[in-house]
Amino acid sequence: MAKTGTIVELSDWELVQRCQQGQVSAFQELVSRHYQKVFVVVQGIVNHREDAMDIVQDTFLRVYRKISGFKGDSSFYTWVYRIAVNLAIDFKRQKKRAPMELAERGEGYDEPVEDPDRIGSDPGRDLQRKEIERRLLAAIADLTPDHKAVIVLRAIEGLSYKEISRLLGCSEGTVMSRLHYARKRLLEKLDSVI
Repeated sequence: MAKTGTIVELSDWELVQRCQQGQVSAFQELVSRHYQKVFVVVQGIVNHREDAMDIVQDTFLRVYRKISGFKGDSSFYTWVYRIAVNLAIDFKRQKKRAPMELAERGEGYDEPVEDPDRIGSDPGRDLQRKEIERRLLAAIADLTPDHKAVIVLRAIEGLSYKEISRLLGCSEGTVMSRLHYARKRLLEKLDSVI
């Protein structure tokens, strides 16, 4: 147990144990701690906000149903992320959305917030930045689900190769290979703009 002032914060493992004893509030705390990060990863893989919300909801429903069997062999975080990433990859394989169409419409992405100090500062540079951003989103959307997962987990979540390999259930070599391929594809797509 970690103490923050006079407030005692339970570890994930302590909350899991309380869930296994039937304490719903402990599960709610776990969801509260991990929902946003899981959502960011899933949305990065599926490129669609509503689909990501459904997948994250499905993830935590599965976690709730299976938490009694969780033995703590990995961290709770790793276990949840593995479920979420697998569901997102399965969804992409089944759905087979037209990736370019999503990226062109910007579906699932929030519009970038303009920096008020930069508005009108250099229209040419702003236009180039927006074009790079549009092409990057399109290029990411065009990756296979496995390649998209490693890019999101490494670039957005900042996970190590070892953490990604545990989450995806593959070797670190496979992670490095997928990451290399994904980066190469992204650079090819962006080469004419940069």
